[in-house]
Amino acid sequence: MSQSRSGVPRLPSRYGALVMPVVLSILMSLVVSGVSTLKSLGVSPAFVSTWPMAWFLSWLVAFPTLLLVLPLVRRIVSLVVEPAPR
Repeated sequence: MSQSRSGVPRLPSRYGALVMPVVLSILMSLVVSGVSTLKSLGVSPAFVSTWPMAWFLSWLVAFPTLLLVLPLVRRIVSLVVEPAPR
């Protein structure tokens, strides 16, 4: 493992294909579950107590879904976007 400028250890680049979907699924499910829970319950104590479980359940669906659809998304993007010049 290498270290970043701040001294935090970094994973080898081979883990990028797994770390990216983990981070993306965490952030996206956090936002979507937050908006959905807020719309359902409004700003209330119930929101604060309900959102963490709503997020976790959303993430349990989002992460494996992302792993399954990323190859398809990459293919679709490659059909729409020109490759970078070398």
